[in-house]
Amino acid sequence: MAARGHRTRASLRGYRRKFAQRAGLDRVGAAWNELPRPVRTYVPALALITLAVTYPFYVDSLPSNVPLILVFPDMHSAVTILVFTTMAVGLNVVVGYCGLLDLGYVAFYAIGAYTSGWLASGQFQQVKFHLGSVGITHEARGIHISIWLILLIAACITAIGGILIGLPTLRLRGDYLAIVTLGFGEIIPQFFRNGDNLHGFDLTHGTFGINPIDSPGFGNRLHDAVGLPASYQQEFNAANLFFWTILGLLLLTIFCCIRLRDSRLGRAWIAIREDETAAGAMGIPLMRTKTWAYAIGAFFGGMAGAFIASFNSVATPSQFNFNISVFLLCMVVLGGMGSIWGVVVAGVILSWLNVEGLANIGTWLNNNVFPSGHHIEVAKYQFGIYGIVIVLMMLFRPIGLIPERRRKRELEEGVHDESMYDATHS
Repeated sequence: MAARGHRTRASLRGYRRKFAQRAGLDRVGAAWNELPRPVRTYVPALALITLAVTYPFYVDSLPSNVPLILVFPDMHSAVTILVFTTMAVGLNVVVGYCGLLDLGYVAFYAIGAYTSGWLASGQFQQVKFHLGSVGITHEARGIHISIWLILLIAACITAIGGILIGLPTLRLRGDYLAIVTLGFGEIIPQFFRNGDNLHGFDLTHGTFGINPIDSPGFGNRLHDAVGLPASYQQEFNAANLFFWTILGLLLLTIFCCIRLRDSRLGRAWIAIREDETAAGAMGIPLMRTKTWAYAIGAFFGGMAGAFIASFNSVATPSQFNFNISVFLLCMVVLGGMGSIWGVVVAGVILSWLNVEGLANIGTWLNNNVFPSGHHIEVAKYQFGIYGIVIVLMMLFRPIGLIPERRRKRELEEGVHDESMYDATHS
């Protein structure tokens, strides 16, 4: 079976090479490879960042009847897409870098969202505390801390939660670790669902959740001085402001993950991913290194959760289902485990399909392909579609959409071990 799969992938690579030669793409690729590496690295990234930053200015002028796509995502959908992409990049630290199968990442998302709800709402009417709050009166009761501080606070609290969850579980490996993380991913949302009566104290407001949650902003002083928005929700272009903010957080997450990958800690993660026993024999502290991966992945998940809670102005337990953990894991697998840009591309594609893409595809098919009496609702089969996509990827491109260079070489060239007898007698 393995040999058959290898032959299939080899034939596909041959077809791609023949197509590239006939289309003249091989000459273009050769010319591109002759450019200096910094040019090949930074020019595409800068082009993509420029397109992303200016997206709010040209989205309304994009065509509105594109085959299958139908319409491009509006700003509200784009914010949600980037939030899920940010979480996928954070999960890539745990799964892609360190090789730990985490099925409970939604717990960090929930902790970050509820931290935002506790520290930026009127949930606790017993107190009145304001620190950098914007968009509300100073007489409002509850805890109202600036969202900019809450993003950092929520990320740190979630990282601590990741450490507390990771310490008793990271001694396990493989399927056992996945089952335990799945359990924690189910426990945390259930705690928030039933935390409205903890010995008479309402911590989470039960199934109703916490709302309204304060909006980001810079306050009236900076608004009057340099024109920065006082409160996002009070601006006519609030969706654009949220979009640029989450885009900045995504770029920050990508930058941190790139630097971590190339650091000493990142090399230790990769060593554990490749062979945990050998890494331990070489002196890498396994528990501490894996706990760092869990904490850093949780950090970015909590930050994204705090932001989406402020964006939606609500945090409810129904937002944190197990399906989200699987959905994020699909992004990592589809993009290429360990590949940052692959995870970003897969995160954008799958998030778009989840938010509005499948509904748009179904509408286009019903209007242009299927007869009027045989319409189908494509969005009802979303998880089946995701499963088919992952199966096809595993069959024909297991390295992912944009694979990490190391894993691509391993899967395409294979690992050729030499016996100790041959090594000593050569």
